[in-house]
Amino acid sequence: MILESELLAQYPAEITVPAGVVAERVEASAGVLIVLDDDPTGTQSVANLPVLTEWEVSDFDWAFNYRIDGQAAKAVYVQTNTRSLDPAETETRNRDIVSNAISAAHTAGVSVGFASRSDSTLRGHFPLETDTIVNTLAAQSGVRVDGVVMVPAFPDAGRITIGGVHYTRGPGGTLIPVSQTEFAKDVSFGFTHSALAEYVQEKSGGRIPASTVLSINLQAIRQPTPEAGAAAIADILTDATEATVIVVDAVTDNDLRILALGLEESARRGKNLIYRVGPAFVRARIGQDVPVTLEPADIFGSGKVTRKAVRGGLIVVGSHVGVTSRQLAALTQVHENAAVFEIDVAKLLADDGGDHLSAVVRDVIDTLATKDVVIHTSRELIKTDDPAANLQIARTVSAALVEVVSRTLSAVRPRFVIAKGGITSSDVAAYGLKIRHAVVRGPLLPGIVSLWEPVDGPAQGIPYIVFPGNVGDDNALLSVTRKLSNTF
Repeated sequence: MILESELLAQYPAEITVPAGVVAERVEASAGVLIVLDDDPTGTQSVANLPVLTEWEVSDFDWAFNYRIDGQAAKAVYVQTNTRSLDPAETETRNRDIVSNAISAAHTAGVSVGFASRSDSTLRGHFPLETDTIVNTLAAQSGVRVDGVVMVPAFPDAGRITIGGVHYTRGPGGTLIPVSQTEFAKDVSFGFTHSALAEYVQEKSGGRIPASTVLSINLQAIRQPTPEAGAAAIADILTDATEATVIVVDAVTDNDLRILALGLEESARRGKNLIYRVGPAFVRARIGQDVPVTLEPADIFGSGKVTRKAVRGGLIVVGSHVGVTSRQLAALTQVHENAAVFEIDVAKLLADDGGDHLSAVVRDVIDTLATKDVVIHTSRELIKTDDPAANLQIARTVSAALVEVVSRTLSAVRPRFVIAKGGITSSDVAAYGLKIRHAVVRGPLLPGIVSLWEPVDGPAQGIPYIVFPGNVGDDNALLSVTRKLSNTF
């Protein structure tokens, strides 16, 4: 058994750094961080930033010129949904996004950096996505990337890195190496190593040996002062050349903020870096404080939808991880006034899938007039030994959920929409609700569930909640629904 307290006893205590200290440094650099988010759940740690589900040059033009509370954004999220795509599609999509962002930034007169945001439990297309960013920057603007900084830590959800090893928090102060969790057995993105340098070697097929990976550990970060920590980090990054991978320890937001100061110092010294990160990194990198959790009055307000409205909300559950199934069970057991409809995946994949889906749509539309509606896929995961086939099954299931949402929205406007699961939330946003531009307003649960405000399209004015599949306790989905529903 690994105790967090025993591991941390080997390192200095964390150093407190206000987010505003980072914000001042970032403001002076005047750059915009483009976050290529492989599913929408990466927005869970931030607030008041623009979100794109399309990435034409005109979409970046909108993002660079849009003002939130009178301020230009220091980061822009682009929803790539690449965790649901095959490698070839993933490479093309990343290349197009980087190319179009560079073009729009040139016109707008802003400098841009790039972060590849992926799963804090290490699932996703790595190193393909960072390789693509590196190659596109070289081809489009002649920029040579010195280092790829890897920061999967997500303290809000209990994912931390100590001594180069990535963990998820367990009960009683214990730590579980991430390779020993269910996430490491993912049918498309499984892995066997928790030590990040060895993970890099494994996922690169040996192209990037573990011995070449640099490390920024807590000893370097937790110097007596933030300035000393920043300098120590920048010193380590001096050795980064030709897209060297650098793995980073982080346990708290303060660790991430000192890292951000070190990255700013490294940039001042002339290093060009890109990032492969979990959700919490962006907040720290741009100097944003931990967002305040939103309450019903923040969401609906006196001039908007009131809690007396009769219309129900739509809760769409696609994720199959164990915590999602437990959350779904907790919600349906307590929320007796919610109607629950299941999309049977076996039927969906059979010849009569269209008829089955049409029946579900009719039931959903009829019921939303007076009740919340929960739509979920059957809980038995259908999979094969072929990762590409498993991705195709996942996309077919997600397409079915999208069709239900799209056809429902054409008939009735739900009070709110919750999408549970990464692929599910991306597809529901882009295709079910046809959201092109949105603003992430903040979290509904601290650091793990975000609310988007669609600013155009048919879903404008409908609160949209992006709920990752792999976060929260068993009552998390119930807690979020209570905040939004008028039928409890």
